[in-house]
Amino acid sequence: MNRRELLKHIAVLTGASVVGADFFLTGCAPDGKDIGLFSAADVALLDHIAETIIPRTATPGARDAQTGAFIADFVTHCYDDDEQKALITGLAALTAAAKTQHNRAFGKLKPTEQLEVLSKIAAEAKVYNEQQIGDFTPHYFTLLQQLTLLGFFTSEQGYTQVLRYEMIPGPYKGCIDYKKGEKAWAN
Repeated sequence: MNRRELLKHIAVLTGASVVGADFFLTGCAPDGKDIGLFSAADVALLDHIAETIIPRTATPGARDAQTGAFIADFVTHCYDDDEQKALITGLAALTAAAKTQHNRAFGKLKPTEQLEVLSKIAAEAKVYNEQQIGDFTPHYFTLLQQLTLLGFFTSEQGYTQVLRYEMIPGPYKGCIDYKKGEKAWAN
């Protein structure tokens, strides 16, 4: 199973729902505009991160769905102060890690270098999250991964071009045969 298929399964299994409907109704902020707590440069960085997590292949990638703008808006309007601080501080740490490892900004790295930086951070996130007990704010990269999945699979590109989509579904069928290689359902 490749990474994109795994992400589709995670999105379907977690029951990703549309949260922040106002954002979808008003559309994304125009390019080059600040969004809430995030500058235009931050939104561009979020797009690079999201595109590394869900790259364009035969189907659209996270950047095509303007996932960076979604993440910025969602964090600004839906996250509490601790989660916002964790994510903003984390973006600075991610930028520093890219400069330390490759002496360039994350957005200027080759896709393989971006993946290398994110893979190291993902390993750190896993250790961090496993060591926490009780109520805690997840590692910033865990938040970024979750928001990337939510933003992409609730976008028009995600639910119409990656998942199967019927605007008006037919009758309820509780048991449908699965054919190997079929897409998961969006609705």
